[in-house]
Amino acid sequence: MDNITTAKRAEILMCALPYIQKYANKIVVIKYGGNAMINEELKHAVMGDIALLSLINIKVVLVHGGGPEISTMLTRVGKKSEFVNGLRVTDRETADIVQMVLAGKVNKSLVSLLGTIGCKAIGLSGMDGQMITSSPMNSHLGYVGTVDKIDPAPILDVLEKGYVPVISTLGTDDKGNTYNINADTAAAHIAGALGAECLISMTDISGLLRDVNDPDSLISKVTPEDAEKLKEEGIISGGMIPKVDCCLEALEKGVKKVFIIDGRIMHATLIELLTDEGIGTMFTN
Repeated sequence: MDNITTAKRAEILMCALPYIQKYANKIVVIKYGGNAMINEELKHAVMGDIALLSLINIKVVLVHGGGPEISTMLTRVGKKSEFVNGLRVTDRETADIVQMVLAGKVNKSLVSLLGTIGCKAIGLSGMDGQMITSSPMNSHLGYVGTVDKIDPAPILDVLEKGYVPVISTLGTDDKGNTYNINADTAAAHIAGALGAECLISMTDISGLLRDVNDPDSLISKVTPEDAEKLKEEGIISGGMIPKVDCCLEALEKGVKKVFIIDGRIMHATLIELLTDEGIGTMFTN
């Protein structure tokens, strides 16, 4: 950036203007996970992007997971992590640790980091105000929950006061149990309940690839009909199936666009939202 002239900086800002106008006063939900949560340089870049979007009057809602931090804490207390189809088996003790790590350590560290760069943020969990009402997904997974209902009121209240809501993906039921919710699933339901302009899912891949071994085979735009064909062809398979299904679910719930982007790229969110090119896969009706 030091080599860019003042005129070029002004040109970059003017190119972003139509997108700033497009998203002004609109809700953008960002699902934050993967390497961008672990790498400190990337983490600071993501928080900087969120701060900038907030300052230009885009209503950002940050939804985060924290799988690696949960695994680290479980190892520290002598509990072995067990996964079934990518979901962590969660007994009651594990659920307590998940709550401590997600709603405590991870959530508050993100809120604090945003505060250090001048962005006002409030930490929430899906348990606050019974924002995410849950029930067990199945008996084998224990306290892994489905999303039965989203009450967007706590999120909207925080947005109305000018803060960025930072949401950890925990759910609760009418008995006060804590449920571990998949972050992609929670983000899709939250975006739908908020009537978000778009949902951005940050991952450790560049998007949906026609050939997983060829990064140049990125599929830039997908409709629900395209997605079904790509599943039949085996292009969408394995761990991408639930991620894509979450994108499609968000569209069904009224979200206009959903993006899968590579969170390993510096300022990936700004590139996707505020430039002509974009960098990931866009799902749209």
